[in-house]
Amino acid sequence: MTEAGLRERKKQQTRAALIAAAQRLFTEQGFDGTTTDEIAAAADVSQRTLFRYFAGKEEMALAPLAEMQEGFTDGVRRRPADEPPMTALQRAAREMIAGFAGDDAGSEQRRQILGSTIDLVNRTPALLAENLRRTVARGERLAQLLAEREGVDMADDPRPRLAVTTFDGALRVATLSSCDAAAIDPVLMGQELERCLAALPGIFRHWHRAEPVHKGQV
Repeated sequence: MTEAGLRERKKQQTRAALIAAAQRLFTEQGFDGTTTDEIAAAADVSQRTLFRYFAGKEEMALAPLAEMQEGFTDGVRRRPADEPPMTALQRAAREMIAGFAGDDAGSEQRRQILGSTIDLVNRTPALLAENLRRTVARGERLAQLLAEREGVDMADDPRPRLAVTTFDGALRVATLSSCDAAAIDPVLMGQELERCLAALPGIFRHWHRAEPVHKGQV
C-alpha cells in the first residue's frame, strides 16, 4: 500500500473510532449528557483531532445515517441509465442493505451502530429535527438526479419528487420495522422494503376490500 493509501486508511480508522466511541457514550449517558472531551478520550485522540473530523456532537451522532444515505444516493447515480427510476431506487437500496449484511465483525459493528443511532435520533428532539432537515435536502438532490436521468424539469414535472418521497416512505417503514436499539436486521429490512413496495398500488383502493400484504408476502 502506498503512503497516501496508508494515510487515508488511518483517517478512516480514526473517523470510525470516533463514531463508535460517540455512539457508545450516547447510549450509556445520553446525547445531552456526553461531551466532546469524553468522546475524544474514549477514542484516544485529542480534541483538536476530533474537530478535524466533525463539527461537533450532532454531526457525530448523525454520521452513520448520513453515510448510509450518501451510499444510497451514490448507488442510484451508478445505476444504468436505461433503468426506470423506481427500479434504480429499489436496486440501489438493495445494494445499500447488502453493504452491512456480511458476517464479518465490521458489518456486525455497523449494524449495531445503525440500530443505536436510529434509536438515539428517535429519542432526541434536536437530532430528529436535524435529521429531518438533512433528509429533505438529500431528497431534493436525489430528485434532481432522477430528473436529469429522465430528462425532465422538476419545475413543471412532479414525478422526480414524488418518486423519491414515495420510496423514502417505504424505506423508512422498512427501517423502523427491522431495527431496535441493539442492531438493524438487514435481511428483515430487505424483506420489509419489498413488502412495502408491493403494497403501494393497493393504497389507492379501499383497504377493507383488498387482501392485505402480509409479512413474507411480496
